[in-house]
Formats: sequence, structure tokens, C-alpha cells
Amino acid sequence: METLACPNAPVKGRPREFDADAALAAALRVFWSKGYEGASLTDLTEAMGIGRPSLYAAFGNKEALFRRALDLYETEKLGYMSQALSAPTSREVAARLLGGALDSQTSACEPRGCLGVIGSMACGSEAEGVRAEVIARRASGHAALVARMERARAEGDLPADADPAGLARFLLALMQGMAVQAGAGASREELAQLVSTSLATWPGR
Repeated sequence: METLACPNAPVKGRPREFDADAALAAALRVFWSKGYEGASLTDLTEAMGIGRPSLYAAFGNKEALFRRALDLYETEKLGYMSQALSAPTSREVAARLLGGALDSQTSACEPRGCLGVIGSMACGSEAEGVRAEVIARRASGHAALVARMERARAEGDLPADADPAGLARFLLALMQGMAVQAGAGASREELAQLVSTSLATWPGR
């Protein structure tokens, strides 16, 4: 005798009726525009074109969805950061990082500001896990940049008295500052001037 499935339960083997990748990209834009705490489930489901049951089934809860969105953000929007580390000189690393940030922050197709900065500023009890995740990922990026600056110093590309950790913090602070200024309406020309001035003070060749 055939067993009837619960009408509210997902049927095993049935394909989802939405594009999960497109839905995740839409969720990313909501989080990017409104922040973790500012993005309500209604905002997310409307942008993603799905109901709450589908969101939970495909992505888990809101925090899990944010983590997936953060993965997508790092892969698609911050890919230039890992590529910059392979540049032949520390100055070129800095130029590629700041140039990538400039292009990202002045794109007409994306929200302004940095999702990582927005996530790290979340302060409610609901967002504690998200904030910790963002800070941990930032620390990982900082460690990779410090290691690249240490290599540059060892190769003679940076002066012997250069501070790799300080230079890494300097670059990351500049990129975060650009994100904040872009979110406040700074123009590409204004941000480009900041990049030029910063590179003019770089200690490496």
C-alpha cells in the first residue's frame, strides 16, 4: 500500500523549484546593503524569490545563510586579494590590493561598502556568531598578508627595519577605510587619490 507523504515535507529526489545560486547571490546583496542585523527574513525571502520553508531547507537558518553569502562574497568580490599576494614585489602587492578595492568599491553593479566591515560591526546577541566568524576570517587574511610582507623583507624587497605586521595592518585599514568612505558617497576620483598617496609612501621598491 502506498504511503502518502506529508504535504509540507519535501519529497526526496524532487529538484528545488528555484536556482539556489541565484537565490544566494540575491541574499548576498541584501546582507551587503543592510547588514546582518538589518536584513530581515522577509527582506531575504522577497529578494531570493522563495518562501521561508525553502530558505530553511536549502540554506539552514539566517546565520548559516550569511556564512554562505560571505563565502560567495570572498570568492567573487575579494578574489583579487589572494591573487595580489602572488605579485612579484611588496609594492605591487599593495598596488593590486588597493586597486582591487578601488574597483570593487566603485562598481556601479554592487552595493557600496564592505560586507566584512558591516558584519564585524554587528553587535546584537543574535549576531555574536556572525561577528566572530567575520573577525576570524579577517585574522586569516591578515596572517597571509603578514607572511607575504615577511617574505618581501627577507628577499630585500623591503628594508630590514620594515614591520611586516604593521604594513599588513596599514593596507587592510586603508581598504576598510575606502569601503567606509565609498559607503558614505566618496567618488572614484577621491578614492583613487587615496590609493596614489598611499603607494607614494610605500617603503618597498
